[in-house]
Amino acid sequence: MSEKRKQNPSMGHGPMRGMGLVEKPKDFKGTLKKLLSYVKPYQLAFVFILLFAIISTVLNIIAPKIMGNATTEVVKGLIAKYTTQQPVDFTNLKHILTTLIFIYVCATLFSYIQGWLLSSISQKITYQLRKDISLKINRLPLRYYDGQTHGEVLSRVTNDVDTISQSLTQSLQQVVTSVISVIGIIIMMFTISWKLTIMALLVIPASAVVATTVVKHSQKYFQKQQTTLGNVNGHIEEMYGGHIIVKAFNGEDDSKALFAKYNQALYESAYKSQFISGIMMPLTQLIGNIGYVGVCVFGGYLAIHDGLTIGDIQAFIQYVRNFNQPITQTAQIANILQSTVAAAERVFTFLEQEEESKEIETVDASNIQGEVVFENVGFGYEEGKQIIHNFSAMIKPGQQVAIVGPTGAGKTTIVKLLMRFYDINQGSIYIDGINTKDLTRQQVRDCFGMVLQDAWLHEGNIMENIRYGNLEASDADVIQAAKNAYVHHFIRTLEDGYQTNINEESTNISQGQKQLLTIARAFLKNPKILILDEATSSVDTRTEVLIQKGMENLMKGRTSFVIAHRLSTIKNADLILVMNHGDIVEVGNHEELLAKNGFYANLYNAQFDEAMA
Repeated sequence: MSEKRKQNPSMGHGPMRGMGLVEKPKDFKGTLKKLLSYVKPYQLAFVFILLFAIISTVLNIIAPKIMGNATTEVVKGLIAKYTTQQPVDFTNLKHILTTLIFIYVCATLFSYIQGWLLSSISQKITYQLRKDISLKINRLPLRYYDGQTHGEVLSRVTNDVDTISQSLTQSLQQVVTSVISVIGIIIMMFTISWKLTIMALLVIPASAVVATTVVKHSQKYFQKQQTTLGNVNGHIEEMYGGHIIVKAFNGEDDSKALFAKYNQALYESAYKSQFISGIMMPLTQLIGNIGYVGVCVFGGYLAIHDGLTIGDIQAFIQYVRNFNQPITQTAQIANILQSTVAAAERVFTFLEQEEESKEIETVDASNIQGEVVFENVGFGYEEGKQIIHNFSAMIKPGQQVAIVGPTGAGKTTIVKLLMRFYDINQGSIYIDGINTKDLTRQQVRDCFGMVLQDAWLHEGNIMENIRYGNLEASDADVIQAAKNAYVHHFIRTLEDGYQTNINEESTNISQGQKQLLTIARAFLKNPKILILDEATSSVDTRTEVLIQKGMENLMKGRTSFVIAHRLSTIKNADLILVMNHGDIVEVGNHEELLAKNGFYANLYNAQFDEAMA
């Protein structure tokens, strides 16, 4: 079981949420500048968002002071009732409460408007990022994907962009409201009593010391928790994916023992990290409560000796309670911002990858007949490591050419070079006398149809999958292509016929039947040149016969390159290119090559002996 699998290092739950391990970007300022370039088109809207956020926050800050005035008015009336027999001034109280309600309504309205604007803009930015990534995916050379897993690329479109979107929607608003709240609350506290304010602020350093100490001691356990969590998840994934093999080799006991080991390590690290981090909240609350007691006692003293009103004390206590929340949010936002910029950095690193060179059509390739010439072709995936050496061959229009050889001989590489998935290092490839370098990649690929060993079908119905070969084709053309590929009868047996949906969970369509659909797709494209990767190794005999008939029908009148794995299937090829270590070692048809009793004969006889055995 590989122990290299790691989970996202940011913490998602518990008292330390937002204060666990945070991935930091390598170039914070540079990445933030690039991210702001996506925000620039909406800068005017962001001005209104900030303005509305400020107004909403300021109104919410003013509200406790006004509520305190209402409390003071009621207290004055109660005191006056037992001294001067004067009732509560309900007119003034009504005015105060009306003002308070108006402030709350306005604060809610401004908060809603700025939230709506921010969500709208963040979704537009997310849309643009995903669009840029999608376009980039199609412009990158295949060489890039050779060094990347599919998951790494997909993560840019999903996880990283989602992180940016959520940060723009939530964190930006919290940054503004938290900063304004801290500043505004301090100002309002000073307007009530500078003495009480200084006393209240004294608890902040104590809370900071507690939080720092707890984070310092819990950090190593959070890190270990992430490592052990990755081990547990990786083990489960491997055992679930290969559960048949595990059972076949009676490996259940070993699997359970290894899982118990990983699970115990996860339990110990998680328990310690959560226990230590869980201390922070009670301690900070204790310090805060001590502060509240001090404010109440000292506030009572000031009320007696300095004339501080009951309403002011009430408002001040509310400000103290509201003061801790924006400070905590600011600490969390700092971590979230780090993660957001790190996600943006990965996105921009992908967007800045070197693309395939842009091309302009300069040669007419509309009347291609199918002649292909390889002239001293040399190629290597890595600099200094050639795998194709001085490859030369001439294929006439309509010829069926088989490319054979042991694993690693370079068969698939030749096909990739032919379709300009990679550009050759030396030599030339010609189609009807036109150098493929003088054609755009789209022009080259328009000449070809492909049927690969892995039958790829996209999610959708059968009609849509076959039409992928020619998006302009009519339903009648699609049906005719299916008939030519010997798959029409099978499609008609399905309940929904050509409207049958295909997806990963499709159990009503076998691998061989999917292969027949790809042959129909190639028929619909009607290319001049075909590339066929023998695809009958894992299907039943009846379906294999249909696939062979479909391929033979498809190859009629077309130049065909067949990557052959079973040599018995290419006996009728017009030309067989025998490859070994990137070179053509023999050329001829089946009978000629057997008569030479050379490399091809050895390969064929070895397969024949295996079949007989």
